[in-house]
Amino acid sequence: MRRATFTDAAVSYAAIGGTLAPDLMSYPPKGYRPMEQSVRLGSSKERFEAATKLLMTWGIQRGSGMEVTDLENGTGVQYTPVTFQPDGTPAASQQHPVNEATFDDDGTPYIANGMTATLKMKVWLFAVTAPVRVVYVIDEAARIGFAYGTMTGHPESGEESFIVEHRDDDSVWLTIRSFSRASTWYYRLAWPVLRFQQAKFTKLYLRALHPVGAIK
Repeated sequence: MRRATFTDAAVSYAAIGGTLAPDLMSYPPKGYRPMEQSVRLGSSKERFEAATKLLMTWGIQRGSGMEVTDLENGTGVQYTPVTFQPDGTPAASQQHPVNEATFDDDGTPYIANGMTATLKMKVWLFAVTAPVRVVYVIDEAARIGFAYGTMTGHPESGEESFIVEHRDDDSVWLTIRSFSRASTWYYRLAWPVLRFQQAKFTKLYLRALHPVGAIK
């Protein structure tokens, strides 16, 4: 597996990469609330490729109504060379080539490790800005995704991951995992509102990659 990991201290929480923990739902970082939801996106290699292209160009965030601004490339990408079998054929567990291109056709840069962005959204009558940094990227033949962590100025503190998987039965799934808490005392006063908005955006995230938007 190719996994680039970000080790700088620009995020606003300590458990970097915590969304990778198998037992996240039972043992989240102390003081944080965990979440995990999955939705089937369909089946076939073509559906997987279409979903991951959207995923890795901020399609989930934009599809949920957010504006993605201030994109800056990071410096934490690690290169893993192609490996081969003794007979010269590529090894079976090669990474998927989604990140070989730097930009999408419309000029959108593919999500890369260490990249920073500002997510802008409307919450009732308020405009909220949420700066984030990509803390890891997963790039495998049948599993592609990333996670970003919150930075100073984000209403919440924590991490959220978005992973699309092409399973052995040919089905394609999106899984979102996160752990979060309010970032400051005044956001803690509004935590019930933040939790409601988080649940709302999670539903929008799950719907954003679905071919028919059939998420209830």
